[in-house]
Amino acid sequence: MIPSRRGVLRGAAAASVPLISGISSGQAFASAADSHRPGHSSTGLGPNVLVFDPSMSDASIQAKVDAVFAVQESNQFGDERFALAFLPGTYTVDINVGFYTHVLGLGASPSDVVINGHVTVDAQWFEGNGTQNFWRAAENLTIVPPDGLERWAVAQAAPMRRVHIKGDMTLWPSPPGNRWSSGGFLADSVVDGQVESGSQQQWLSRNDTFGNWNGANWNMVFVGTQGAPAQSFPSPPHTTVDRTPVIREKPFLTVDRHGSYQVFVPALRTDSSGTTWAKGPAKGHNIPLSHFHVAKPGDSAAQINRALSAGKHLLFTPGIYDISAPLHVNRPGTVVLGLGLTTLRSTHGNTVIEVADVPGVTLAGLLFEAASHHTPVMLRVGHGCSRRRHSTDPTVLFDIVARIGGALPGGAAISVQIDSNDVVLDHLWLWRADHGLDNTVGWTVNPADTGIVVNGDHVTAYGLFVEHYQKYEVLWQGEHGRTYFFQNEHPYDVPTQTAWRHGSTLGYAAYKVGDRVRDHHAWGLGSYCFFNLNADIYTDCAYEVPDTPGVVFTDLMTVCLNGAGGGGILHAVDKAGDPVQNGFATYYMKSYSNGVTGV
Repeated sequence: MIPSRRGVLRGAAAASVPLISGISSGQAFASAADSHRPGHSSTGLGPNVLVFDPSMSDASIQAKVDAVFAVQESNQFGDERFALAFLPGTYTVDINVGFYTHVLGLGASPSDVVINGHVTVDAQWFEGNGTQNFWRAAENLTIVPPDGLERWAVAQAAPMRRVHIKGDMTLWPSPPGNRWSSGGFLADSVVDGQVESGSQQQWLSRNDTFGNWNGANWNMVFVGTQGAPAQSFPSPPHTTVDRTPVIREKPFLTVDRHGSYQVFVPALRTDSSGTTWAKGPAKGHNIPLSHFHVAKPGDSAAQINRALSAGKHLLFTPGIYDISAPLHVNRPGTVVLGLGLTTLRSTHGNTVIEVADVPGVTLAGLLFEAASHHTPVMLRVGHGCSRRRHSTDPTVLFDIVARIGGALPGGAAISVQIDSNDVVLDHLWLWRADHGLDNTVGWTVNPADTGIVVNGDHVTAYGLFVEHYQKYEVLWQGEHGRTYFFQNEHPYDVPTQTAWRHGSTLGYAAYKVGDRVRDHHAWGLGSYCFFNLNADIYTDCAYEVPDTPGVVFTDLMTVCLNGAGGGGILHAVDKAGDPVQNGFATYYMKSYSNGVTGV
């Protein structure tokens, strides 16, 4: 069976819809950011943060939630952004989560906010095809589905974090579609029952606890997850790593019993399994919201930089921000946190955020977008090679998304560049758009060379989703790198083979480890091709690595989705591995190192 991939953007998905009636700035629920009384009518977090209080009726909450979903269900490239925030308490509501919708509990623990209902992502807007269910999130909740089944049928950039599901969980769309979903991420969560992957193509679970797991398609990876299936790649393609070497969880917004808002920053963990919270309060520290600059759309780069220079942390409220000059994060320990899929656009060919080579910085919940013809680098951490180590207090990037094309034309040579050492990457989707609004997608319309360049040493990545770039999609040049889960698609729209080659090499590898690197390990990698211009396009290999004993790939695969068309991937790694070409095909390799394969 050939999975249905992205398809063509149609109808309401291409429309930008104005703010819905009843959720204007004068009628938003309280944020309490400038008031200590939950339920107060202030709007300190802006009109698109809807804060629900347990004293409100479930019917009124349901009406607001449904109104947001009516706009956001198919609003794939619209301008609206929402955060649906729940103060501690119990609610009997069903929450459908559409595009650019962020559902969050405001308690110190997931048990503080209980949803007696579903928190659902489905795909009925797209005839049951979940492969475009991007840009949404849920976190810090207990979900008690009345029928015992939680559905989260997502594709890329749709993380679920820090949830407790009291029942079973399914990762694919509901009937009558029951078609494909494509690429989710679950972290720091508990599912009491069974997780059924169904038609989900690839998935990463990190530091979770499951009753059990059932199902697999191409590439299912489990890191530090209790109740994960046993290592069995490729039959079924389960890659299981017992412990997570280094991680701290994503910071999150909380409110205490006095109504004071804070951001909780979890502590660093090493060699861990399971969640931070299931056996008691998570370790970490709170930062009062008064220590943050609370940014709102319309804030200029100069305003934001003044706040950062004054020692403030940074909280972006939902919306789209035009950033005309780099935002400079120079202070160790700075937290930059976005709500509601905050979107930061590079409008003048500028880097959006530049992080100095300092320890302990957090960037989380941000969508970087190219809004000018050429941006050399959209996000940079460090600047040039450094010998400084930050192993005891690493900078961590959580839920970072880059988008080139789709919503508007634009170009970027590199989406993310990591020059500092010891950086941790926790769920990145870097996307050169393969579909979108008219005149925003095309080989010369949304040019982009490389998704991520890693020059720093001791960088660890959990969940690299990198798609459709025109040269190397991942270029890893630092030593002692570690990647747990990689998902990739080559560019769809290659016009000719001549346009996609360098020297005598056809195409570009999706994941290249630099020729001088001597130590690099990666687990659970998938690279796919679908060339949609019927141009008979080939790439020589999906993964390109130096032949040295210290560079080791474990559990890798390739897929050709060209149907009856020509083209494909000729080798998995360098000159090793069978081709996938001229139709639908998959190839699995258990390991590769120093020219030796395990199949």
